[in-house]
Amino acid sequence: MMPLLYSVLIIGGIGLLFGVGLSLASKYLAVEEDYRIDEVEKLLPNYNCGACGTPSCKAFATEIVSGNAGNLTRCKPGKRDKNFNPILEYLKNNPNSDGTPVKIRL
Repeated sequence: MMPLLYSVLIIGGIGLLFGVGLSLASKYLAVEEDYRIDEVEKLLPNYNCGACGTPSCKAFATEIVSGNAGNLTRCKPGKRDKNFNPILEYLKNNPNSDGTPVKIRL
C-alpha cells in the first residue's frame, strides 16, 4: 500500500511542478502580435496565392505593417479585385507605436 501512495504523491508532485512551470512560462514568454496585421489582412483579397512573393496574405500583411513590403501592387489579385486605398488610409490612421508612419507605396 505504501509504494502505491508514494508513486501517486511523486507523480502528483511532478504534475504540479510542471503545471506551475507552464503557467509561468506562458506569462513571461508570451509574444504580443501587432493588431494591425489582422486588420490589414482583412483588407487584402485573401486568396493566399503567393503571387506577391509571400506564402500567404497574413505574411504579406505582416510585411506591409512592418514596412518591408515595398509596394502594395505586389498583390496581383488585389489589382483587379480591390482598391488599395483602404489599406493606405488604415495605415495612415494607425501609425507605428512610436508615431512614425508605415513606409508603403502603391
